[in-house]
Amino acid sequence: MIRAVVFDIGNVLIEWNPERFFDATLGAERRKALFAEVDLHQMHEAVDRGGDLATIVQDCARANPDWTAEILLWRDHWLDLVGPEITPSVTILRDLKTRDVPVFALSNFGRGTFEMALPVYPFLVEFDRTYLSGHMGVNKPEAEIFRRVEDDCGVAPEALLFTDDRADNIAAADARGWQTHLFEGAAGFRARLQKEGLLP
Repeated sequence: MIRAVVFDIGNVLIEWNPERFFDATLGAERRKALFAEVDLHQMHEAVDRGGDLATIVQDCARANPDWTAEILLWRDHWLDLVGPEITPSVTILRDLKTRDVPVFALSNFGRGTFEMALPVYPFLVEFDRTYLSGHMGVNKPEAEIFRRVEDDCGVAPEALLFTDDRADNIAAADARGWQTHLFEGAAGFRARLQKEGLLP
């Protein structure tokens, strides 16, 4: 029996597509060249692990002088890299809460960037428990982050239903014995929750 539902945030509740911003700002071809030469997503993993956004981006910019101005856009326009919210998923979150189903967040999200996002996406305060990699110092899909969630929430792994858009994170949760749902859209997730008897 499912006792709590665990949501990833990026691409489940809020779109995360930095390429879209850079395409609009630089043009698709220049963006592709930048992302091919500089792994900005890997850079951002250090932010998600708890590092300071400005420091990490500035260090990356200094290390790649041919792209300094472009890389600094990641720092200066971070809120433009995220969004919009995925409204049908937010509705699911609130529908579960209405039915007194505990809802947790488990997300690769930095400390400072989460604080930046809160005023824009106020539903982020609605979770019963929030587990952020930036506070925990460990990122999905590392097994340690899932173990810490289990220890803190007190819910058995098989009673947690976790949704995430990344197959590697789903596989890591599967390995811990969690129930899982690979997120490919809110309609499919709602159907899964209905099947589990968590939503009508």
